[in-house]
Amino acid sequence: MIVVMNHIKVKKEYATAFEEGFKEREHLVDNFPGFISNMIMRPVKDESYIVMTQWESMGHFESWTSSEEFKKAHSRSSLPKEAFVDSYLTIHEVFSKT
Repeated sequence: MIVVMNHIKVKKEYATAFEEGFKEREHLVDNFPGFISNMIMRPVKDESYIVMTQWESMGHFESWTSSEEFKKAHSRSSLPKEAFVDSYLTIHEVFSKT
């Protein structure tokens, strides 16, 4: 299993709109082959949001990122570019689960 975390730093004045965008999303990833789950985490302090997805394999995640569904899901943001301070992706392979 692969866990992908997108760390997204959003300016405070855009936080509510950012969260609403996730609440109103089309759920295109939900039925994509190999997709397991999705979790969006709000920062407690002045940190980044984390959008965490779990995938059966790296190949499934890569198929998602090159799909038309991915392009459509990521083209809907109504937030301007200046709403975002920074973002980066981390990918981990699960080797132990309790």
